Amino acid sequence: MAVTVKECLELQLLEVEMLLSMFPKRGEFSVDEDAVPSVQRYLRNAAGALPPQLEYRIALDVGEGKVKVELQVLLPHMYPQVAPQLFVRSDALHRQQQLQLNTYLTSHISSLDSGDLCVCEAVQWVKDNSLPFLENSKTFSECTLKEVRVKEILHRMWIYSHHIYRQELRKKIFDSAKKLDLTGFCLTGKPGVICVEGLRENCEEFWRVIRYPNWKHISCKHVENIETEGGIDNLRLFHGFKDLQFEAHGDYGLRNDYHMDLGQFLEFLKQHQSGHIFQILFGVEGKLIEN
Repeated sequence: MAVTVKECLELQLLEVEMLLSMFPKRGEFSVDEDAVPSVQRYLRNAAGALPPQLEYRIALDVGEGKVKVELQVLLPHMYPQVAPQLFVRSDALHRQQQLQLNTYLTSHISSLDSGDLCVCEAVQWVKDNSLPFLENSKTFSECTLKEVRVKEILHRMWIYSHHIYRQELRKKIFDSAKKLDLTGFCLTGKPGVICVEGLRENCEEFWRVIRYPNWKHISCKHVENIETEGGIDNLRLFHGFKDLQFEAHGDYGLRNDYHMDLGQFLEFLKQHQSGHIFQILFGVEGKLIEN
């Protein structure tokens, strides 16, 4: 008999309960405040819209040195009938080692029986198999490190949304940018614009985190990649992650306080060597709206 989404979500909540008992300390198991309640509400009324996919992070201490390793988990609605999306990250791992570790983890999980809960198994696998990668990271040759630095790239993403209003969404945007060491800004209101710049994998992780299923009318309009032989910080156009709100002009009725003054926004972009982005975002040249 075919397994339903409802049955899969019930199993997902059971696994979350197991993980909470395994990682009771503050900071060990992190999940958005409304994630589990959203699933519970759906299970009480399965005729409604599907909840956002369950997403959480598990912090692990590996080896005698208690090296911090984090397992990030995103569960499709039909997990465990389909494989979860798992990603291991650690500041102690070089990007190439991190990629290799995640490749091995994905291979291991795909070898397990379909339909079985496997996040607990993934946790144990990470504990048992991360240490060799962590030890090797300490002995990386100077030549390899230099080669990697030569290939370091600043990634910059320009994201457009019809609007950005809700406080919980803005909090998620700012928290994610800070955690992933991204600079840029969030233009709150209507329209909404987000720019993030930093390492490519961090930008792509930010995009994955904020683009949850029920955020409509959001798209990545433009991506810039700039290669450098040194650190990427010298290539950043922004310092920190700014909260932009420009005073609106004109009569917009009930939404007057939400409409952004695009003339001020254009001036901001020009001050940060990004005036050309205006046309990419809005489809018109900035000079058409300048005063």
